Amino acid sequence: MKISIRHRYIKKVPVLEVVAEESKDQVLPLVIYYHGWQSAKELSLTQARKLARKGIRVILPDAMNHGERKTGPISPIPSVTFWASIQYNIIEFAQLVRHFDKQRLIESGKIGVGGVSMGGITTCALLTQHPEIKTAACMMGTPKPLRYIERVMERSAEMDFFVPKDLPLLLSWVANYDLSKVPERLAQRPVLFWHGTDDPKIPYEDMADFYQMIEDQPYAENSQFITGVGDGHLVKGEMMDVVAEFFEKELKKEEQFGRGN
Repeated sequence: MKISIRHRYIKKVPVLEVVAEESKDQVLPLVIYYHGWQSAKELSLTQARKLARKGIRVILPDAMNHGERKTGPISPIPSVTFWASIQYNIIEFAQLVRHFDKQRLIESGKIGVGGVSMGGITTCALLTQHPEIKTAACMMGTPKPLRYIERVMERSAEMDFFVPKDLPLLLSWVANYDLSKVPERLAQRPVLFWHGTDDPKIPYEDMADFYQMIEDQPYAENSQFITGVGDGHLVKGEMMDVVAEFFEKELKKEEQFGRGN
């Protein structure tokens, strides 16, 4: 199967559109997949190709301050550029979906979202406000962004890095996108969570605690959590295959759509 990788700009957002060559003009399920911190869309191509081989159109955006959108050094204040990048991801999500919806290229509202690290945090945030998302995969992100901000402040104090005392206020918008505060918004949607136990960047414990909180709830009946025992901050090829198979399964299940929203 030949895979088409098309570089384009959607409302000035640089993206890669990854899809099977013979299907590029056909109506297909759509997955928007977000890269991690200080990464770029090109580094998600392995995952995108695996998804495209499953009959899915994949869009890889460059986050603000990353890839083609990198305009200068990151802020010396910990977390500021990080959260600004996530906020832009969230703002631009609906615009990307609208583009393909207007072209009538999305099959029956089959919209998925996923991402790694910062992209995983973006994914969980989007689930709080976008019921049109039918399925999602959060890879080594966190559904507890407020707790992550607290951790950054605690760690910065330990290392004597300057952080404004009002950083939580400056980032107050994050409270509206904290999935752990409104887990019922999973709304029975199929969501795959994965995290490595030895992740040095985003703590495994936050994901594990979140899933323990939700696993017996009706709204989370289609969620699943896979633990990468001994894994660090890296998604391996075998797990990318699992992600591709998950999206293939869930975006081709007719009976799920329209349920729980």
